[in-house]
Amino acid sequence: MLAINRFRVTDEGSFLVRAGEAAAFMASCEGNLSVELLRNLDEPDLWCLVSRWANVGAYRRSFNGYLAKVTLVPLLSEAIDEPGGYDDADAVGENLPRTR
Repeated sequence: MLAINRFRVTDEGSFLVRAGEAAAFMASCEGNLSVELLRNLDEPDLWCLVSRWANVGAYRRSFNGYLAKVTLVPLLSEAIDEPGGYDDADAVGENLPRTR
């Protein structure tokens, strides 16, 4: 499972500290395969936190607990509001929009 969270950043210094902490936290979670913080090539204020997980359950469990609430949630609440979870088409099955 791949999770992509994009950010439009105005305060790079603060963002890099908080994003680094979130990436380190994700990397320590069971089921995390990798995590990267990337910067857009054309728009320097656009950043992306990309993480790979063994499965969607591992990703969702990473949000459990106090440390997740103070490390992940504040940062990810600043992400661009768009769907960011991806998986192999065969693993997804019938995929209906959330509005249905």
